[in-house]
Amino acid sequence: MDWLAAVAQLRQDGVFGVLVTVSAVRGHAPRAAGAKMVVGADHAWGTIGGGNVEECAIERARELIAAGATDVEHFTSRLNSHERAKHGQQCCGGEMELLLEPLPPRPTVAIFGVGHVGFELARILSRLEVRLHLVDSRAEQMDELRLSSITEGPALVQAHRVLLGESVLEKMPPGAHVLIMTHDHAEDFALCDAAVRRPDLGSVGLIGSSAKWSRFRSMLTGEGHSYAEIARITCPIGGPSISGKEPAVIAISVAAELLLAFQSSANLKSPDAEFIRAE
Repeated sequence: MDWLAAVAQLRQDGVFGVLVTVSAVRGHAPRAAGAKMVVGADHAWGTIGGGNVEECAIERARELIAAGATDVEHFTSRLNSHERAKHGQQCCGGEMELLLEPLPPRPTVAIFGVGHVGFELARILSRLEVRLHLVDSRAEQMDELRLSSITEGPALVQAHRVLLGESVLEKMPPGAHVLIMTHDHAEDFALCDAAVRRPDLGSVGLIGSSAKWSRFRSMLTGEGHSYAEIARITCPIGGPSISGKEPAVIAISVAAELLLAFQSSANLKSPDAEFIRAE
């Protein structure tokens, strides 16, 4: 697999990587400017010349991955026998400048229920670089033509027409943000029950009134969930300062709060990301 295919694969899999590019060369060096490699947590693809310079680049790239870094880094490697070398000397006599560009995974958002609000929210999120899962049991809501305005954006969109949304929720990656807004309160509750069994999710939001949430809290307690587990679900969702019950208004409010959640946990590793409020 070449470096370009590796970038595409990491993007598809939602896995963190780092693109390493030889940005400049002075004198003799094993590769010319423009040579690239991609580093993942366990594998690397392509080469920038091997030896000490490549091993140091891989080592630093994996430190960036572990830290969830997003800032680009530059460093210079001098290829002569007088330089300290951690992974063996390279005596080409030249100098290489490297650019390390983190390729963080896209945030994952799963919308359960693509009705009026879910559809408007999906339309907004489809304009962002996210992995967007749309889940609904109704054929008319998942019609390819209806979703065309969503699937044409930069988001990686996957539609799931399934009877039991819990089967999709169980497969969401750690850090995924889940929004529950189906047409059926029984399905909403089943999804809430499944969500609190996933402490690794980024955030969980449930659409509905305070009365609905009071009833759901009681039912979740009856299922044996602790207060702390139940408190991970936010209901209502959306910014309280934005009023209005029109689907587009609610969707904008929820999307704004979701962007704040992305910013507060850019590496999607925090299961306690704060969410939202709306009715």
